[in-house]
Amino acid sequence: MKYISTRGQAPVRDFAGVLLAGLAEDGGLYVPETWPHFGPADWRAMRALSYPELVARVMQPFVGDSLPATTLLRLCREAYAGFGHPAIVPMVQLETHLWAQELFHGPTLAFKDMAMQLLGRLFDHVLSERGQRATIVGATSGDTGSAAIEACAGRERVDIVILHPDGRTSEVQRRQMTTVFAPNVANIAVAGSFDDCQDLVKAMFNDPAFRGRHRLSAVNSINWARIAAQIVYYFRAAVALGAPDRPVAFAVPSGNFGNVFAGYAAARMGLPIAALYVGANRNDILARFFESGEMAIDAVHPTISPSMDIQISSNFERLLFELTDRDGRAVAGLMAGLRQSGVFAVDADRLARAHQLFSGFRCDDDATRAEIAGTYRATGELLDPHSAIGVATARALGTGTGVPVVALATAHPAKFPQAVTEAAGVTPLLPQALADLYDREERCIHLPNDLRAIEDHIDMSLKARTAA
Repeated sequence: MKYISTRGQAPVRDFAGVLLAGLAEDGGLYVPETWPHFGPADWRAMRALSYPELVARVMQPFVGDSLPATTLLRLCREAYAGFGHPAIVPMVQLETHLWAQELFHGPTLAFKDMAMQLLGRLFDHVLSERGQRATIVGATSGDTGSAAIEACAGRERVDIVILHPDGRTSEVQRRQMTTVFAPNVANIAVAGSFDDCQDLVKAMFNDPAFRGRHRLSAVNSINWARIAAQIVYYFRAAVALGAPDRPVAFAVPSGNFGNVFAGYAAARMGLPIAALYVGANRNDILARFFESGEMAIDAVHPTISPSMDIQISSNFERLLFELTDRDGRAVAGLMAGLRQSGVFAVDADRLARAHQLFSGFRCDDDATRAEIAGTYRATGELLDPHSAIGVATARALGTGTGVPVVALATAHPAKFPQAVTEAAGVTPLLPQALADLYDREERCIHLPNDLRAIEDHIDMSLKARTAA
């Protein structure tokens, strides 16, 4: 399997190459040169596999010759061994045609663990094979950072630096990052939004001297390996509900578009997905796009679902690449226009193609609280604010179709205790392993939204670590 950039001007790479590169040198995102395909017999055979076996099976075409199949399976088994539910991704039925797939049983209680626990092991293995080190830089709206730190803390071959928007995560999200004192971990609180943090990370990748000096790599969903690992739970849910013999729809709370793009990838691989319903909070740029075909950046508004407080959804570029018939020059032009004017639009034909699978829905904070309260009264299930948007989206767009709808439950309710308690009148408790989280000492550096200040800090910190 080879990978190409969405902007068409970066080197073609194999899986190990895109794992370590993260963002392509031309500013684009790597995607498979061709989509692998599974047939009905393959789907049926997958019903008997454990979750780690399923991950290895689905990812093998993407990995290709970069890792032996036995090594990939071993890493998958190690990655999911510590999850808190034997099914790894259990499903809870909420209504006749509505399920919630719980993706929060990993060590940091969020769906990011589904890919990150494997990604950390992949980094360590590939870098060890090459005798190299790498510096992972990432931006987080709350969950990616803690999952990445948990996966990479103490690993021999990587240093990890995570940027988060100062004051714009939940306390649990922040503490899961700032209470990890491994010597290869650094946290930076940036005076700005998640979009600012994401722009800083991209700017570091686009600084050739800095990128080369530290061998930068990425853990955000701009890294294709993240998407590849996330495809698998779509397979698991669909097969459990009758695929390939009946279609399944998914409702996905979306910020950076990586999670729902994994669903698109699953559909391209042959999974019978009837629809992908994209849930948004007040920061509704994605919902507005699927209504109008126009991507228009607005201000970022803080909400009770902070992981979705995003206006620049990086992974949307991958879908744009497909909608433009994989025309890298066209994608580069559209993305340049978005940066210059804050807006671009696709024509009616491309929007119609997007509508073959996608539609959008928005929930403000009041609607999100109402969903948390209503679901708890009706079923006894506590939803975090992001999962609640997924369930509300499923109810609004999918439950009248007769097609089974799976809402992705992306975080444990205890990660957002204030919002859940206010909505449902019940305080969700952290699992025992995190029971002392509020008592742990924190370590974090606060910096302005300034590329030079952040690069200088990283230079100084890594130089000191090397000297030690």
